[in-house]
Amino acid sequence: MQYLYAPWRSEYFEKEKSKCPFCDCANKIDDDEKLGVIFRAKHCFAVMNRYPYSAGHFMIIPYLHEEHIENLDEAIWQEMSYWVREGVKILKNELHASGVNIGMNLSKDAGAGIAMHCHYHLVPRWFGDTNFITTIGETRVCGTDLKDVYYKLVNAFNNVK
Repeated sequence: MQYLYAPWRSEYFEKEKSKCPFCDCANKIDDDEKLGVIFRAKHCFAVMNRYPYSAGHFMIIPYLHEEHIENLDEAIWQEMSYWVREGVKILKNELHASGVNIGMNLSKDAGAGIAMHCHYHLVPRWFGDTNFITTIGETRVCGTDLKDVYYKLVNAFNNVK
């Protein structure tokens, strides 16, 4: 196995961890750009994934700290669903994604990295964007500047009526 030196990730490991990073994002409303928050709605918000599968990978998260989607109030669920649909449109229109993976890993056993706070993942995909470098080289390649993608998404969501 090869090792890729990535010193910028030390910030992630050295930071004091809150009990829930999503609650941390939800409560630090003056740090949206620093945290990668794309938009805030009444019951949910969206944040860029810091270590994305592909450029434009973001999550839609309820403000309510809840692990189980079946415990969410209908208004929260409906608003999250609305923003997922709008997010798909934006990924297709603004980033020219030819496909979008949408998903939730519900519980640690299902692969959730942050199981205690349910959230949707929206991952844009393009024809030919998957290759063997992740499998063989154990390396992910991101072919665009994530900050540019962040601003593009923020602007697009700001225009949703």
